[in-house]
Amino acid sequence: MNKKKIINDPVYGFISIHSELVFDLIEHPYFQRLRRIKQLGLTNLVYPGANHTRFHHALGAMHLMTKAILVLRSKGVQINDEELESAQIAILLHDIGHGPFSHVMEHAFVHNVAHESISLAFMNYLNDEFGGRLETAINIFKGTYKKNFLHQLVSSQLDVDRLDYLTRDSFYTGVSEGIVGLERIIEMLNVENDQLVIDEKGIYSVEKFIVARRLMYWQVYLHKTAVAADCVLQNALKRARELSLSGKQIFSLPNVAFFLHNFIDGKSIAEDITVLNRFSQLDDLDIMVCLKNWQDDEDEVLSYLSKSLINRRLPGIVIQDKPMETSDLAALQQQTAERLKIDVSLAKYVVTTGELRNAAYQSQNENIIIRKKSGELIDLATASVNYNFVSANSVATKYFVCRPK
Repeated sequence: MNKKKIINDPVYGFISIHSELVFDLIEHPYFQRLRRIKQLGLTNLVYPGANHTRFHHALGAMHLMTKAILVLRSKGVQINDEELESAQIAILLHDIGHGPFSHVMEHAFVHNVAHESISLAFMNYLNDEFGGRLETAINIFKGTYKKNFLHQLVSSQLDVDRLDYLTRDSFYTGVSEGIVGLERIIEMLNVENDQLVIDEKGIYSVEKFIVARRLMYWQVYLHKTAVAADCVLQNALKRARELSLSGKQIFSLPNVAFFLHNFIDGKSIAEDITVLNRFSQLDDLDIMVCLKNWQDDEDEVLSYLSKSLINRRLPGIVIQDKPMETSDLAALQQQTAERLKIDVSLAKYVVTTGELRNAAYQSQNENIIIRKKSGELIDLATASVNYNFVSANSVATKYFVCRPK
């Protein structure tokens, strides 16, 4: 069987697969599940074109990883073929641990475990299945491989993951503010003292990347209608779990029921292949089937929340600079309970508060390093004289109240 393939990607054109191991990983059911998980969760309720998947994103990020490594090789950076393949695998599998609707339900089924930890669990099991051939890729993913710059290409403040999702999400939402000069950024990559650096000529492209990321967060990732939809979905799952644990019979698919009835933590997902296999069967379709059936559930709250999502009758949301006072929240919950004719103890499922944080670039974390013509290495925040970038180099925090209109 010919395993060297060309995939036609709407964003980059042709993506080439030259590795048989990479092909076999793409064909694996664990990875194929990503076809059924939307990259932007419920954002298609705002931007109808945003129906692209984690599968698209993973392939795109792998394509950019290949381009980045070929650029570094052309500049004399020593990267052998095994390291190239391993870096491709590390980025290909970096999001394999996402649950249904991506970040929306990151902690809905597995408690206090980030998707990166679940990705690592999948990679460890795949490594066993493929006879230890993913060992280097796992070390690159974890940041324990001897060449740290390879890990930075997978996960840092300027990695191929971010370069792809900004470009791809802009393409599918039609939001032009997220378009970045990724070709120039990749061409300006270099390595100094085992860390990824950007040649000084690329500083303006990197500044635009940071500003674009900040704008995309406000306009797409933290769009108030998408946030409202996320709240409804999260609350529907919380209510379904509460009803299930109380012994009430509600419609549920087998794998959804397993996670509603059981407390699954990081230890379970990492050490029990049965749990991981159940997780690997969860996708957006399972949740949508449940929501469609819950519309007719006798529980008024679960029915109300499910209808809100299925029919896009979303609650209103108010964004403000300060969190709502406890007394004001209690009064709003009381009013809402009376209007919907539900017990006030259930109002927490339809009146939700939360925090929105937009941190495009955080200079206290692993920095983006600019290499000046003189050879001096300097942090991007120090090197930049661009007012827009200086504005983006801060954490903006807002608060929201989500309640029925």
